[in-house]
Amino acid sequence: MRVVSLVPSLTEAVAVTAPGLLVGVTDWCTHPAGLDAARIGGTKNPDVAAITALRPDLVIANEEENRAPDLAALRAAGVDVLVTEVRTLDQAFRELDRVLRACGVPSRPGWLDRAEEAWAAVEPDGPPVTAIVPIWRRPWMVLGRDTFAGDLLARLGVRHLYADHAERYPRVSLDELGAAGADLVVLPDEPYRFTADDGPEAFPGTAAALVDGRLLTWYGPSLAEAPGGLRRALRAARR
Repeated sequence: MRVVSLVPSLTEAVAVTAPGLLVGVTDWCTHPAGLDAARIGGTKNPDVAAITALRPDLVIANEEENRAPDLAALRAAGVDVLVTEVRTLDQAFRELDRVLRACGVPSRPGWLDRAEEAWAAVEPDGPPVTAIVPIWRRPWMVLGRDTFAGDLLARLGVRHLYADHAERYPRVSLDELGAAGADLVVLPDEPYRFTADDGPEAFPGTAAALVDGRLLTWYGPSLAEAPGGLRRALRAARR
């Protein structure tokens, strides 16, 4: 098969499981390193003509990461497009199975079994804590309802305070965030690259956990290491 991936998480999942299958990936597909595939633009602005020129048997996409008009244009050009939806961990496991089967992978990969086992063993680490989880600044945006990252954090005993917000990624003023009374602020390094010098200073007096965004937001082989990596970052912030 010839497969184009418009989703970094799925790119890694397919490339690790079936090397050589991918003929096109986005500019944001950073894993695995050294991936030999044509770059076809970003997740939000893929080059439809370049994708069709690769003559893919399948394009894999995601309803959140990719825009409906781009997917419609690919279908209009005669390309088969598989669109995933991932808003919980359980959904991620189901969709990964579906994607790999659609790509012709004959058997379930070991990394997917290890990921499920790792998360099945997770228990909350001490009393529950409340958190705000910014994903952007200028303007400030945070995790809201029905997010994959929010589900992972909840399984680790972290409830983010905007989990019941009407929007999935609401814009919230810094004044409101500061007054929210969170125990913790969780700062991933993607999509906005929060660092020790860029983020924690906005929340004086609140413990800050700097986390690997790939562990928090990617659904693929990184899921096997995510529980341990996220838990270590959360513990370090709460000491």
